[in-house]
Amino acid sequence: MIAVEVHDVHKRYRRHRRRHALGTLKSALLARATRREPPVEDVFEALKGVSFDLAAGRTLGIVGRNGSGKSTLLKLIAGIGVPTSGRIRVTGRISALIELGAGFHPEISGRENVIINGMMLGLSKQEIERKFDDIVAFAELEAFIDAPVKTYSSGMYMRLGFAVAIHVDPDVLLVDEVLAVGDEAFTHKCLAKFAELRQRGRTVLLVTHTPDLVTRYCDEALWIDGGIVRATGDPKRVVDAYLMDVAIAEGRQLAEREARPAAGAGAPGHAVGEAPADMFRAEAGRWGTQEAEIVAVEMRCGDNAHEQLLSSGEAFELRLRVRATRALDDIAFGFAIFNADGVCCCGTNTHIDGATATAQAGESLIQLRIEALHLVEGFYRVDVAVHSRSGMPYDYHRQLHSFRVQASTRAAGVFRPPHRWAASGGVVLAGPNGSEGVDA
Repeated sequence: MIAVEVHDVHKRYRRHRRRHALGTLKSALLARATRREPPVEDVFEALKGVSFDLAAGRTLGIVGRNGSGKSTLLKLIAGIGVPTSGRIRVTGRISALIELGAGFHPEISGRENVIINGMMLGLSKQEIERKFDDIVAFAELEAFIDAPVKTYSSGMYMRLGFAVAIHVDPDVLLVDEVLAVGDEAFTHKCLAKFAELRQRGRTVLLVTHTPDLVTRYCDEALWIDGGIVRATGDPKRVVDAYLMDVAIAEGRQLAEREARPAAGAGAPGHAVGEAPADMFRAEAGRWGTQEAEIVAVEMRCGDNAHEQLLSSGEAFELRLRVRATRALDDIAFGFAIFNADGVCCCGTNTHIDGATATAQAGESLIQLRIEALHLVEGFYRVDVAVHSRSGMPYDYHRQLHSFRVQASTRAAGVFRPPHRWAASGGVVLAGPNGSEGVDA
């Protein structure tokens, strides 16, 4: 049985713009009569033909960027708004937790709000009285239930709203990102409740910015981008496609930022600032004698040429195009990677690695390849340099280049080496392929 049916749903909003005041009632009525439809530029289309079916007892995770239309879709399913066109059909009782504390009156107590909110969601007063103690216990608000809700913290608001919503015993539960307000323990309690609802054949729609929730707890996933369904189906496949799209967009933004000269970086062919006393503490910039000049920097991350996006463990290639103004017998090429906190993750140069370099006047290409760069997920900046073997800079680029690392697994620190877990005795470890032991 289909619990939620969404067919070709469009939702348009009229943009609010400042207009000249209409001086009289007559002018206002005439303006309204002569302008029935707003011009195209005054209309924002939040949803553009969204369609999907969700079977009863299934959990659907909805992902997408801010402003993509996720919350709008949930509100239309909840009946808070109506589609501009298209059809939505929901079978069974709906309970929605879409806005923090929606439906709560701040001046009255939590007890009174539970009763009013429960009745708004379709429960009788007798049903609310039977469930009241369970609601308060789930929300962990026994000591505050008779206080006005205006004295509640945002977490207390969320816990009480969620507790009421799930104890209505809905056929369809709609949840919009409010779990982000709760602490870790309460989030686990909510997820356990989702599992219980699924076991009882209830249907859940969850909007979240936490991809792990979708892959771990949802049967299906829906990715909305700019009001359009980009992908639907298996949660891991949909979430991976969404995260890849986000990462590629970030990579392009980084590339565009790299293309713009950094403040104080200097222009190719011109002398730049003096070297700082401590390069590892220096701000972003550029310095050196320019006897050898870095005229272009290119990073290739995996198979993504010109995209500053790397999956942890993929190959990393750095290319420096260097122009020497004269022949140089004393020259070295170096690089270093720093994380967002300014910690040096790794760094080396040709001299440290045992290579002796010389350069003729003119332009040359220097390449460095790391077969597998096992950094944890995050944003990284890169220093590149041409200098003498003693360290005197010809051209030093300090944190003027950057890339981002994405990873399927979260890890602490800056480095995630390939590793394997194994056990013996009374402990058995099973990996994704079912064999004993887990490679990571």
